[in-house]
Parts: sequence; C-alpha cells; structure tokens
Amino acid sequence: MAGDLDGLLVISVEQAVAAPYVSGRLAEAGARVIKVERPEGDFARGYDHLVHGESAYFVWLNRGKESLCLDLREAGDKALLERMLARADVFIQNLAPGAIARLGFDQAELRRKYPRLITVAISGYGEEGPLKDLKAYDLLVQAESGLSQITGTETAQARVGVSVCDIAAGMTAFQAVLQALIGRGVTGQGRHLSISLFHALTDWMNVPYLQYVYGGKEPVRSGLNHPTIAPYGAYTGADGKDVLFSIQNEREWRVFCADILGMPDLPSDPRFDTNSHRVANRAALDEIIRPVFAKVPRDDMADRLEAARIAYGRVSTMEDLAHHPQNRFIEVGSPTGPVRMLAPGALADGQVTRPGDVPALGQHSEALRAEFGSG
Repeated sequence: MAGDLDGLLVISVEQAVAAPYVSGRLAEAGARVIKVERPEGDFARGYDHLVHGESAYFVWLNRGKESLCLDLREAGDKALLERMLARADVFIQNLAPGAIARLGFDQAELRRKYPRLITVAISGYGEEGPLKDLKAYDLLVQAESGLSQITGTETAQARVGVSVCDIAAGMTAFQAVLQALIGRGVTGQGRHLSISLFHALTDWMNVPYLQYVYGGKEPVRSGLNHPTIAPYGAYTGADGKDVLFSIQNEREWRVFCADILGMPDLPSDPRFDTNSHRVANRAALDEIIRPVFAKVPRDDMADRLEAARIAYGRVSTMEDLAHHPQNRFIEVGSPTGPVRMLAPGALADGQVTRPGDVPALGQHSEALRAEFGSG
C-alpha cells in the first residue's frame, strides 16, 4: 500500500483533526504531502504534550508529511503557495469558512486555472445552507447531529470518547479523494470535494433517522445494555471490572442459564422464556445475573463465557488496551524520539503500512522554499 500513490503531490493548509486525517492517510499510501502550517504551527501540536513532549493527536495524524511554515498574509509566501499549487494533484484546506478565498486561493478559481487539480474543502456544516458559517468543533457537532441524544445512559447524555465527527469527516474525505483520483484517471479532470463534519456524521445517523421518520421510533439511550435484547449488557466481576456479553437466541439462553448461572430451569420461568419477556423484565433478570458475576473476577468469567461459546467482550480499561493480545503496532519517528503506537486497521497482503516520521514545525521549510522558490 505504501507506494500506491507515489508521484502524487498533495498540498494541505490544515489544522486540528479532520484535514490532517485525510492527508495523513494519503501520505501513508505514498503521496508526497506538504503540510502548510502557520508560523506558530498547527494548534493541534499543543493539544497536549504527553507523548514525550509531543501531542498525541499530532503524532497520530501527521506521520510522513513535510512541514512548511507560511504566513499567507505575506505576498512572498502567497506566491510560493501558488507555485506549489500549479504542480499539485490535490489541495486540501480546513480553514474557517471563506478564509482560504480571502487569502487569494478561491478553490473554484484554482479549479479553472488547473483543471486536473482536486480541491478539498473540509468545514463544519458545508459550503451552503443557513449554518454554513457556524463555528464547529467535534463535541458541538456530536450534539447538533443528534449523536448525543442516542449516546449515554437513560438519565444522561454522553460524549463519544474520541473525536468521532472529525474522524468521520476525515474518512469521508479520504474515500472521496481516492474516488476523484480514479475519476481523473478516466476523464483527465479533477473536481471539487466539499466535506463537512455535520454531513459525514449524519450519514452515520441514518439508522436512527430512518427508524424515527418512517417508524416513529425514538431511540432509547441504554448505556452498555442493548435496548431490544436481554441479557445483552455489562456486568461487574469480583474485581470491580466489567464484562459485556450477548445472548442472541434461545439455545444460547439455555446454555447460559445452565453453564454460567447454574440455573437450568430458569428458561421455563414465564418472565424470561422469550427475549421480549426478558427485555420487559430486565430489572428482575439483572437481579439474578449480577450476584453470580459479582463472585467471579472479570477475566475468569470471560473464560467461562468463552467455554460456553457465549459472545463476550471485556470492558477494557486503557491498561487493558495497552496490553491487549490482539494489538498490532507501528513505530513512528518524531522530533523527540520514536513512538510505538497502534497500527492502522488495514493489512495489505498481510503487511502493516510503514509510516513516515512526524515532522518538526517548519522542518522542511528551507528545502521547500528552495525547491519551489522560482516561478
């Protein structure tokens, strides 16, 4: 995979998460990605300093890029960016709505000048509509998109614990760029791609949307319990750690009662003899299950569930994740030393992509100014 996009030049005026996500994936596929930063740098560099001085977000999203510091209010730096764009295949930006045009790089005009160029605008709410100028950050869009309404417990909404709207937009942009590159190979023409956090995430919201619009069904927040299957949820072990298991059919329910609960007659109880009855009597069912789980450490109960062929998942802590036996890792160079991190999700012919290094701020500025320095 690492060389699939060899020879492709990507210029990205980017910050934060969504645009760095797509340009980072392009870099890992072999594209040459020049990350244009303000003189003070992408503010994501300062989100934290927990990876031996580097930001966790920045290390994750900026592998294999070249860093160029430009002040696009300065005529010389604007001219340099223009020369770079004349040679680029893809131009990505996620500045505030209208900002890139005010700086002199209207993407519609760039498409007219460079017909093969693929331009990418990533924003909060898109380039049209009544909210197109609204400020947008990940948690704000989690709320606005309805995601918060279906996430959490019966009594409280909750934030998804990662920047899911930014990541959804980055993933959507990545697939759109790849499709545009395929299309350009057929037609010889680039295209403009407009991706927003809101629209990327509302696409993911289609199941609850369709259930509501066509079936009148309001989603129910149920924490770590499945809203329509029981038992299907998290239960605490003797060590205070949780395991989540799922019963999918009556055969599994009978096995669970006999092998895990030691109550082979429980399936004949009319409160629990069908899934619908178990859901209706979930509280009473939990009163039976919880004391059994509370006597056994989580991992021992997981072993019992595995032996009974009951589907389960440990509710992993960060310590559990750090030592998870299924993990794959990559090592990434950074300005302050190597970083071992969780690998991307895809293997190609059994191999993990080998990422490039995370650049220091302006690390490549001098070389890039020399390379693109004359018209």
